[in-house]
Amino acid sequence: MAANPEQAGPSATLPARAKLAVTAGKAAAAVSRAAGRGSGSVIGGRVALKLDPDLLKTLAENLDVVLVSATNGKTTTTRLIAEALRAAGPVVSNALGANMPAGITSALAGGTDARFGVIEVDEKYLPMVARDTRPKAVALLNLSRDQLDRSSETRMLAEKWRESLQHSDAVIIANADDPLVTWAASSSRRVVWVAAGQAYREDAWSCPSCGGVMQRPEDDWFCPQCGFRRPQPHWALHGAFVTDPQGGNWPIQLQLPGRANLANAASSAAVAAVFGVHPQIALQRMQAVQAVAGRYESVELNGREVRLLLAKNPAGWLETFSLIDPAPAPVVLSVNALSADGTDTSWLWDVDYERLVGHPVFVMGQRKLDLAVRLEVAGVHFQVVDTIQQAVAMAPPGRIEAIANYTAFQQLRRDVKN
Repeated sequence: MAANPEQAGPSATLPARAKLAVTAGKAAAAVSRAAGRGSGSVIGGRVALKLDPDLLKTLAENLDVVLVSATNGKTTTTRLIAEALRAAGPVVSNALGANMPAGITSALAGGTDARFGVIEVDEKYLPMVARDTRPKAVALLNLSRDQLDRSSETRMLAEKWRESLQHSDAVIIANADDPLVTWAASSSRRVVWVAAGQAYREDAWSCPSCGGVMQRPEDDWFCPQCGFRRPQPHWALHGAFVTDPQGGNWPIQLQLPGRANLANAASSAAVAAVFGVHPQIALQRMQAVQAVAGRYESVELNGREVRLLLAKNPAGWLETFSLIDPAPAPVVLSVNALSADGTDTSWLWDVDYERLVGHPVFVMGQRKLDLAVRLEVAGVHFQVVDTIQQAVAMAPPGRIEAIANYTAFQQLRRDVKN
């Protein structure tokens, strides 16, 4: 599966047009950073692709590419896979989560000596990126509702995945506990099934194959109408252990919290094994990951510990609530509705905010009043604030759990570090 380790990285043998595009993209990114407009990866990629529309395909030619796609957990799993594969050779990755073609192109352009490309891909763009990069492996973790104003309905996304992967030579590492993911992957030639669990099931009650009502007994699922059912997994998560296809049980010891990250690590170990990295080595390397693009990071603000948690959709909020300290730990919630978040916030009504009863809650962000109405209905006591500094000053003792969606999370990170 692996590329020749003596092979040079992607930019060593680039044609002249591609070299020009890479150089121009890096210059545009540098200008963006100097202007304080972020990392510059997106604008750099856009400029490069404008000059050479085939640049992504060219950059991926000499890499063993792994694509990671899901509604939740893409960035963390990408980081875990990258750490595991570094046991076998240099890795280039879009570690900061720029997961559309421009950001991916920009990331690969920096991998001059890389052997592996570990790439997070937005669900909508997976077919396009898979076509251009010809991946050796594709990890499919989960599918649930997200950014309804931009993304397709979940079954439509699953159908696009299914159509794009059915003729692929890639090994598909897929979550057997998610019916939508299973249906998307089941048309593929080579599938490694991972029993990684599914906490949020509200988008998986109808059969993606025939539309029938799914039956969901414990640790299983099936459609009584068409017979579509959960496949027998090759890898399985059992508590804090993952079982490999040979029956070996390997402990997962992460610095990242929560059941969802244990599932991410199990899938990552299955991906690493495709490239010959032993589960013990892969999981040991994953222990080094403490935070991912600021997620799960604890910072000190005005003498108080604040932990930063990202939650972008109902499934993500459900997983995040399982991480917070028990009541009466103070909680800050921040929600925006900018284009990067999705402008439709109707998903707030699908989140089980009743779990926050007993916590002192502080609400902020662009859509704080929408969130306040939702909490009022849920019976949660809250106070509306304008800044994280206000919330910290008013919060009772205890570590403060700050939960935010995408752009609100980025703003929180800036605010606590300034």
